[in-house]
Amino acid sequence: MLLEPIHTIVYIAFMLGSCAFLSRKWIEMSGSTARDVANKLKHQQMMMCGFRDIKMEQELNRYIPTAAAVGGLCIGALSVLSDFLGVLGSGTGILLVITTINEYYELFVKERVKLGRNIPF
Repeated sequence: MLLEPIHTIVYIAFMLGSCAFLSRKWIEMSGSTARDVANKLKHQQMMMCGFRDIKMEQELNRYIPTAAAVGGLCIGALSVLSDFLGVLGSGTGILLVITTINEYYELFVKERVKLGRNIPF
């Protein structure tokens, strides 16, 4: 793949761009926009020092979309790097496996806490 520089550049740009775009769209679909987070904080009676309710949403809007895009870029870069290095499986497959294992672990921890048992690890 590295022998074809135009194909490589297009591949990297597509992967990084699509990962950043999809991660920004994901925060909108998952209820993690600045407005949603500000409302959740308001309902929990939490505030940011020095900011009113309206200003808090504007302040969160400065950080949340940028953090989502940077996170998407990092995931895309990890996927591209693993594809270039010829990792067993693809980078995307590795990310899916890690995400699935992490979700099952979080579910396990929540169930243990709900039952009132200590988590051994």
